[in-house]
Amino acid sequence: MKNVLLVLLVLLSSLHGISQTGKERNGPLTSGTAPSFKAISTMGEINFPDDYFGKWKILFSHPADFTPVCTSEILALAASHEEFEKLKTQLIVISTDGLNSHIEWIKSMESISNEGFSPVKIDFPLIADSDLEVSKLYGLLQANSGERKDIRGVVFIDTENKIRAFFHYPNTVGRNIEEVKRTLIALQTQDKHNVQTPANWKPGDEVLIKSPSSIQESEKLERKQDASLRKVTWYMWFKKL
Repeated sequence: MKNVLLVLLVLLSSLHGISQTGKERNGPLTSGTAPSFKAISTMGEINFPDDYFGKWKILFSHPADFTPVCTSEILALAASHEEFEKLKTQLIVISTDGLNSHIEWIKSMESISNEGFSPVKIDFPLIADSDLEVSKLYGLLQANSGERKDIRGVVFIDTENKIRAFFHYPNTVGRNIEEVKRTLIALQTQDKHNVQTPANWKPGDEVLIKSPSSIQESEKLERKQDASLRKVTWYMWFKKL
């Protein structure tokens, strides 16, 4: 009997391992290396990440084309596209809608001119993930969704193809594009200067240095008399860049 139970435990463990390493994930992929993929988009085939070598990438998943919240987000992204390009960042949008749906939706959005919205050109790709392959790789499918729709998510991927941040919004709440830009700039600032950013940080504000390991280490910083540093308490120091 003990041998039978042991065999069952081994089998269950193996099955658990398969479910964890397979392509379909139980939840969003929020860290580690971003999976490579090839996909069809409104700007042709994408070979990710090779097509965007040396760039940051932001992957925006959305539930469905021709819906008001998603439309407002794509228009806001398009209006800010030039700013993301200056930050050497590629925008990529994905949903489980087909390519024809994406194309018609883009035509509709580019014709919109109304209060609060100016005509825009959508110059970033929309991936047609109707086979769900990319959505499964990144764990972007809505849980228990019979319709197999994507969540409203944002995945930040750096130049080394590492996932650095992940946002998940309710279907009824549109993303704040300014906050997406703020997070991107904060991550890039962290990489460039080896610093951290405090609550409500905005580009140009003071940053935080790594906390001293002890009061003695903090006292060493004080003795340096570095004009760029500002002490709040021994474990919290701001820095002007």
